[in-house]
Amino acid sequence: MTQKRLSFESGHQRKYLIVIDDTEECDRAIYWAARRAARTKSGVVMLRVIETEGRNQQWLGVADIMRQEAADAANAALDKASGRANGIAGITPERIIREGAVAEEISKLIEEDADIGILVLAAGTGKEGPGPLVTNIGRIAGAFPIPIAIVPGHLADEELDAMA
Repeated sequence: MTQKRLSFESGHQRKYLIVIDDTEECDRAIYWAARRAARTKSGVVMLRVIETEGRNQQWLGVADIMRQEAADAANAALDKASGRANGIAGITPERIIREGAVAEEISKLIEEDADIGILVLAAGTGKEGPGPLVTNIGRIAGAFPIPIAIVPGHLADEELDAMA
């Protein structure tokens, strides 16, 4: 059963969840969510998932090095994304790093944090479709306990400002 959202209860604050990945369109999700959070006095949670599928755990020493390198890269990506959100709207996002499958970790985090009220994604503009995250989440969107906002990747800052 899905946990009741507590965003508007006393002592709670609605949060926008952004999944930070290496796609070009991710910046559009950061921009819109940061602006929207500032306007609605909400918070932002940034999640970076280190995907572990297909990793060979046979060589433990190498696996440890790879895990540390992935954690360093995840922290660097969150540093950049957090700095961007702060520069856009003067907010300081929560930062979370998880290991596993992206969709599964998103679902777990939403279930654990009852203040998360909206998942924000951005759609790519290329011929290959909206991007892997939007495509994968779209397949299971009907089972999500919160709304999903998909920001078109082609929108300029000024256009997003008008909608945030």
